[in-house]
Amino acid sequence: MNTAATPPPADSDPPRPKTSDELAQIRTDLALERTLMAADRSLMAWVRTGLSMISFGFTIYKVMEAFQQQGGQLHSANAARNVGLFLTGLGTVSIVVGTIEYWARLKSLNQSQQFRLAQPSLVIALIMSTAGLLRFFSILRRFI
Repeated sequence: MNTAATPPPADSDPPRPKTSDELAQIRTDLALERTLMAADRSLMAWVRTGLSMISFGFTIYKVMEAFQQQGGQLHSANAARNVGLFLTGLGTVSIVVGTIEYWARLKSLNQSQQFRLAQPSLVIALIMSTAGLLRFFSILRRFI
């Protein structure tokens, strides 16, 4: 078997090398894509952390509430509510802060090159922020 490269047909022109301007534009585009992907990963880290706090806060609230309903005594009558509200609120705030940071990064990047602002990670973060707020108010509503 012959392993030598097959020469291009005689009737085709060899590919023209890219100019330095073209190479610079390609590198700039790739750098923008890397930065956008890094911003997506950062936002998803904020969402993951916030969602963990929301879940943990709601779980603690439900466990402590069940403990009280079975006759257990807690240090404070509102301990379940306070712990649940604190962690749920903190988780929601972390998602909102991460979303604001991400939005600012997108606006900054969008000035150098136009792209779609409604990124999937932004939509997910907005949904999770709304879910966190609903969970926070569901805990709060039971005690008002």
